[in-house]
Amino acid sequence: MVEVDPGRPQAQFILVTGPSRSGKSRWAESLVSRYPLVTYVATSPSRPEDAGWQERIRCHRERRPSHWSLVESGPDLSAVLRGLSTAGGDGAVLIDALGGFVASHLDQSESHWRQSCDDLSASLASMAQTRVLVVEETGWGVVPSTAIGGLFRDRLGQLGQRLTAEADDSWLVVQGRAINLHLLGQPVP
Repeated sequence: MVEVDPGRPQAQFILVTGPSRSGKSRWAESLVSRYPLVTYVATSPSRPEDAGWQERIRCHRERRPSHWSLVESGPDLSAVLRGLSTAGGDGAVLIDALGGFVASHLDQSESHWRQSCDDLSASLASMAQTRVLVVEETGWGVVPSTAIGGLFRDRLGQLGQRLTAEADDSWLVVQGRAINLHLLGQPVP
Protein backbone atom coordinates (compact mmCIF):
# COMPACT_ATOMS: atom_id res chain seq x y z
CA MET A 1 0.00 0.00 0.00
CA VAL A 2 1.36 3.43 -0.99
CA GLU A 3 1.11 6.17 1.58
CA VAL A 4 0.08 9.56 0.28
CA ASP A 5 1.32 12.78 1.84
CA PRO A 6 -1.90 14.84 2.30
CA GLY A 7 0.11 18.06 2.05
CA ARG A 8 1.52 17.17 -1.36
CA PRO A 9 -0.76 17.31 -4.42
CA GLN A 10 -1.10 14.10 -6.42
CA ALA A 11 0.35 14.22 -9.93
CA GLN A 12 -2.41 14.38 -12.52
CA PHE A 13 -2.92 14.80 -16.23
CA ILE A 14 -5.46 17.57 -16.87
CA LEU A 15 -6.81 18.93 -20.15
CA VAL A 16 -8.18 22.47 -20.47
CA THR A 17 -10.06 23.26 -23.65
CA GLY A 18 -12.14 26.08 -25.05
CA PRO A 19 -12.49 28.53 -27.90
CA SER A 20 -10.24 31.52 -28.54
CA ARG A 21 -10.29 34.21 -25.83
CA SER A 22 -12.31 31.98 -23.49
CA GLY A 23 -9.89 32.16 -20.55
CA LYS A 24 -8.54 28.61 -20.98
CA SER A 25 -4.89 29.61 -20.53
CA ARG A 26 -5.72 31.64 -17.40
CA TRP A 27 -7.63 28.64 -15.99
CA ALA A 28 -4.72 26.30 -16.77
CA GLU A 29 -2.33 28.72 -15.06
CA SER A 30 -4.56 28.77 -11.98
CA LEU A 31 -4.51 24.95 -11.81
CA VAL A 32 -0.70 24.88 -11.50
CA SER A 33 -0.35 28.01 -9.35
CA ARG A 34 -0.08 26.01 -6.09
CA TYR A 35 3.06 24.20 -7.25
CA PRO A 36 6.44 25.62 -6.22
CA LEU A 37 8.07 24.42 -9.46
CA VAL A 38 6.29 25.07 -12.76
CA THR A 39 7.64 24.59 -16.25
CA TYR A 40 5.67 26.42 -18.93
CA VAL A 41 6.05 24.75 -22.33
CA ALA A 42 5.23 27.00 -25.30
CA THR A 43 4.50 24.98 -28.44
CA SER A 44 4.00 27.69 -31.07
CA PRO A 45 6.70 29.63 -32.88
CA SER A 46 7.20 33.20 -31.66
CA ARG A 47 6.26 34.82 -35.05
CA PRO A 48 8.02 38.17 -34.40
CA GLU A 49 6.46 39.78 -37.49
CA ASP A 50 2.89 39.22 -36.21
CA ALA A 51 1.98 42.13 -33.90
CA GLY A 52 -1.25 40.50 -32.70
CA TRP A 53 0.57 37.30 -31.78
CA GLN A 54 3.27 39.28 -30.00
CA GLU A 55 0.57 40.97 -27.91
CA ARG A 56 -0.82 37.56 -26.87
CA ILE A 57 2.66 36.37 -25.91
CA ARG A 58 3.22 39.57 -23.90
CA CYS A 59 -0.03 39.04 -21.96
CA HIS A 60 0.92 35.43 -21.19
CA ARG A 61 4.40 36.47 -20.03
CA GLU A 62 3.05 39.19 -17.75
CA ARG A 63 0.65 36.75 -16.07
CA ARG A 64 3.30 34.09 -15.39
CA PRO A 65 5.14 34.26 -12.08
CA SER A 66 8.84 35.01 -12.50
CA HIS A 67 9.90 31.73 -10.84
CA TRP A 68 8.24 29.62 -13.56
CA SER A 69 10.68 28.30 -16.13
CA LEU A 70 9.93 28.61 -19.84
CA VAL A 71 10.69 25.98 -22.47
CA GLU A 72 9.91 26.47 -26.16
CA SER A 73 9.29 23.07 -27.68
CA GLY A 74 8.86 23.73 -31.38
CA PRO A 75 7.83 20.56 -33.22
CA ASP A 76 9.70 18.35 -30.72
CA LEU A 77 7.13 18.48 -27.90
CA SER A 78 7.38 14.74 -27.16
CA ALA A 79 11.17 14.91 -26.80
CA VAL A 80 10.93 18.00 -24.58
CA LEU A 81 8.41 16.25 -22.33
CA ARG A 82 10.60 13.14 -22.10
CA GLY A 83 13.44 15.41 -20.98
CA LEU A 84 11.25 17.03 -18.35
CA SER A 85 10.08 13.63 -17.07
CA THR A 86 13.60 12.93 -15.84
CA ALA A 87 13.58 16.15 -13.83
CA GLY A 88 11.46 14.71 -11.02
CA GLY A 89 7.87 14.78 -9.86
CA ASP A 90 7.67 17.69 -7.44
CA GLY A 91 6.32 20.24 -9.86
CA ALA A 92 3.89 20.84 -12.65
CA VAL A 93 4.22 21.23 -16.39
CA LEU A 94 1.84 23.55 -18.25
CA ILE A 95 1.76 22.94 -22.01
CA ASP A 96 0.19 25.82 -23.93
CA ALA A 97 -1.10 24.63 -26.37
CA LEU A 98 -1.75 21.50 -28.39
CA GLY A 99 -2.44 23.52 -31.56
CA GLY A 100 1.24 24.46 -31.92
CA PHE A 101 2.16 20.77 -31.88
CA VAL A 102 -0.52 19.89 -34.44
CA ALA A 103 0.42 22.78 -36.73
CA SER A 104 4.07 21.76 -36.78
CA HIS A 105 3.15 18.27 -37.99
CA LEU A 106 0.60 19.02 -40.72
CA ASP A 107 3.00 17.89 -43.44
CA GLN A 108 3.19 14.36 -42.00
CA SER A 109 1.49 11.41 -43.64
CA GLU A 110 -1.34 9.79 -41.65
CA SER A 111 0.92 6.94 -40.50
CA HIS A 112 3.63 9.35 -39.33
CA TRP A 113 0.99 11.53 -37.65
CA ARG A 114 -0.39 8.51 -35.75
CA GLN A 115 3.16 7.73 -34.57
CA SER A 116 3.64 11.35 -33.44
CA CYS A 117 0.37 11.11 -31.46
CA ASP A 118 1.48 7.80 -29.90
CA ASP A 119 4.83 9.37 -28.95
CA LEU A 120 3.10 12.38 -27.38
CA SER A 121 0.71 10.17 -25.42
CA ALA A 122 3.56 7.99 -24.15
CA SER A 123 5.63 11.04 -23.20
CA LEU A 124 2.75 12.52 -21.21
CA ALA A 125 2.05 9.19 -19.49
CA SER A 126 5.71 8.76 -18.46
CA MET A 127 5.85 12.03 -16.53
CA ALA A 128 5.75 12.09 -12.73
CA GLN A 129 4.79 15.77 -12.63
CA THR A 130 1.26 17.10 -12.88
CA ARG A 131 0.65 17.90 -16.54
CA VAL A 132 -1.85 20.54 -17.65
CA LEU A 133 -2.40 20.67 -21.40
CA VAL A 134 -4.29 23.49 -23.09
CA VAL A 135 -6.24 22.38 -26.18
CA GLU A 136 -7.79 24.88 -28.56
CA GLU A 137 -11.34 24.23 -29.79
CA THR A 138 -11.50 24.94 -33.51
CA GLY A 139 -14.58 23.01 -34.58
CA TRP A 140 -17.07 25.58 -33.26
CA GLY A 141 -16.10 28.26 -35.75
CA VAL A 142 -16.22 28.79 -39.46
CA VAL A 143 -15.54 25.73 -41.62
CA PRO A 144 -11.98 26.17 -42.94
CA SER A 145 -11.87 27.15 -46.61
CA THR A 146 -8.60 25.30 -47.23
CA ALA A 147 -7.66 21.64 -47.08
CA ILE A 148 -4.79 22.39 -44.66
CA GLY A 149 -7.19 24.27 -42.37
CA GLY A 150 -9.56 21.30 -42.39
CA LEU A 151 -6.69 18.92 -41.65
CA PHE A 152 -5.59 21.07 -38.70
CA ARG A 153 -9.13 21.19 -37.28
CA ASP A 154 -9.65 17.44 -37.69
CA ARG A 155 -6.28 16.38 -36.27
CA LEU A 156 -6.61 18.74 -33.31
CA GLY A 157 -10.13 17.47 -32.55
CA GLN A 158 -9.17 13.80 -32.84
CA LEU A 159 -6.04 14.18 -30.71
CA GLY A 160 -7.98 16.19 -28.12
CA GLN A 161 -10.55 13.38 -27.85
CA ARG A 162 -7.83 10.79 -27.47
CA LEU A 163 -6.03 12.73 -24.75
CA THR A 164 -9.17 13.53 -22.78
CA ALA A 165 -9.82 9.79 -22.55
CA GLU A 166 -6.33 9.44 -21.00
CA ALA A 167 -6.69 12.47 -18.71
CA ASP A 168 -7.60 12.45 -15.02
CA ASP A 169 -9.64 15.61 -15.49
CA SER A 170 -10.88 17.69 -18.38
CA TRP A 171 -12.14 21.27 -18.26
CA LEU A 172 -14.12 23.28 -20.79
CA VAL A 173 -13.68 27.04 -20.49
CA VAL A 174 -16.24 29.26 -22.19
CA GLN A 175 -16.73 33.00 -21.66
CA GLY A 176 -14.46 32.97 -18.61
CA ARG A 177 -16.29 30.08 -16.90
CA ALA A 178 -14.77 26.62 -16.33
CA ILE A 179 -16.85 23.43 -16.42
CA ASN A 180 -15.44 20.06 -15.30
CA LEU A 181 -16.27 17.72 -18.19
CA HIS A 182 -15.25 14.52 -16.39
CA LEU A 183 -17.54 15.38 -13.49
CA LEU A 184 -20.55 16.57 -15.49
CA GLY A 185 -20.16 14.92 -18.89
CA GLN A 186 -20.76 11.45 -20.27
CA PRO A 187 -18.35 9.76 -22.70
CA VAL A 188 -19.72 9.48 -26.22
CA PRO A 189 -20.00 5.79 -27.20
